[in-house]
Amino acid sequence: MSIAQRWICPLVKLSNGVQMPILGIGTNQFGGFCQDTVLYAIRDCGIRLVDTSKYNNFEVQLAEVIRDCGVPRSDLWVTNKLWPQDYGYETAKKAFQKSCSQMGVEYLDIYMLHWPDSMQPGRCNRELRAEAWRALEELYEEGLCRSIGVSNFMIHHLEQLKQDCTVVPHVNQVEYHPFQQPNELIKYCRQEDIMFQGYSPLAKGQALTDPTIIQLAQKYGRTPAQICIRWSIQNGVITIPKSTKKERVVENCQVFDFQLEEEDVDAINKLHDGRHVCWDPTNVE
Repeated sequence: MSIAQRWICPLVKLSNGVQMPILGIGTNQFGGFCQDTVLYAIRDCGIRLVDTSKYNNFEVQLAEVIRDCGVPRSDLWVTNKLWPQDYGYETAKKAFQKSCSQMGVEYLDIYMLHWPDSMQPGRCNRELRAEAWRALEELYEEGLCRSIGVSNFMIHHLEQLKQDCTVVPHVNQVEYHPFQQPNELIKYCRQEDIMFQGYSPLAKGQALTDPTIIQLAQKYGRTPAQICIRWSIQNGVITIPKSTKKERVVENCQVFDFQLEEEDVDAINKLHDGRHVCWDPTNVE
């Protein structure tokens, strides 16, 4: 029996009724990329959510994964992101079409604005975000995206978008791990019916050596990575650990057959110290 036959990933419902897996696999440039491991995650481990971006430049490789995995496209959840230098109405639409072409798909399950800064000197970030979002709204209305979202957006970015546009983002994907718990942002997202998704759940490995995490791993007979991922999921956060190693992907999937006690969730909650292991969007206008 394959790993995939032993578990089914729980789904969470977005504000538009679309259901999204609560666990997936991330792809980014940090630590490298292994196409065969992503293929293994889908084909053999039952992972259905694959998260990528134009910035990471893995679209062509992921097209081969989607083609070769043996899983119907309708059963996969494919996330991609618009890079800020493509912000703007026409440029966003062109970038979307190119990404779909590169990935060999006709639609995306979610398309996101990747970062709040437009990276276009002399242009207004807010105006460019609004223009790009208007393009995403049209792609959504046309059925080319099943949902649309943002990544690395803080409360003030979301407030501006809400004022400038029509569709509230379905998802906000932000750095989230025991040391970086943006609780005010999470509270805001839940009030606005925006699903919160976390990336870097292991804090790029830093959480794996934390004494509290190690102690809990020993208590539950699990690995430190499993404790971190379980904590994230138990807090209702869509979680996308990244690994290039097949054995780590298997490990990361095995988090649905145990539950952390409330006092242990609280212990991890207290590890927040505000550190970022990725980009910090706090001061982006």
